[in-house]
Amino acid sequence: MQKLTKKLVILLGATIIILGLASCDKFSGSSGDLVERVSDGDTLAVKDAKGNKFNVRFACVDAPEVPHSQKERNSSRVSDRNQFNWGEKAQARLQQLVKQSGDRVILNITDTDRYQRKVAEVRLKDGTFVQEILLREGLAKVYRPYLNKCPSKDLVQQAEAQAQQQKRGVWSDTKFTNPWEYRSINKKN
Repeated sequence: MQKLTKKLVILLGATIIILGLASCDKFSGSSGDLVERVSDGDTLAVKDAKGNKFNVRFACVDAPEVPHSQKERNSSRVSDRNQFNWGEKAQARLQQLVKQSGDRVILNITDTDRYQRKVAEVRLKDGTFVQEILLREGLAKVYRPYLNKCPSKDLVQQAEAQAQQQKRGVWSDTKFTNPWEYRSINKKN
């Protein structure tokens, strides 16, 4: 009986060790996708475990624009400077979050957009929902035209409502133009 108990204890110990190792990121391959670049406040360049590279557009939200050309970077238009200032803040915050997660994110891909980017809900390795953070801090807005494709639509709407109520980020700026409106206006110019 004592030999049987000893074997069971050894077997149980080995099982616990194996399961513990299997749950570690290094051994299970579930460490998420590697972020190669934070393009702006709602877009990442990512490489998956198989080495495939692709761009990810955040589902549910739209962050302020960042300047994409030298002309935009040098613009003295108040609307450009305002949009780009908020866009750079959103981008910097996203870079900070990604770095905090060891440059890895977990994607829940919901769609592909017209630019062939994967549209996804993005989480850090610890499960933090990135879109929720950006919305709660007023560094993005809910993008309602595609909200029906957003699995966490209730959560993102609550986060945005909280930022709006507390006048955080863009909600504190009466001159801020919604990113989709800004893009629409500037296509005509």
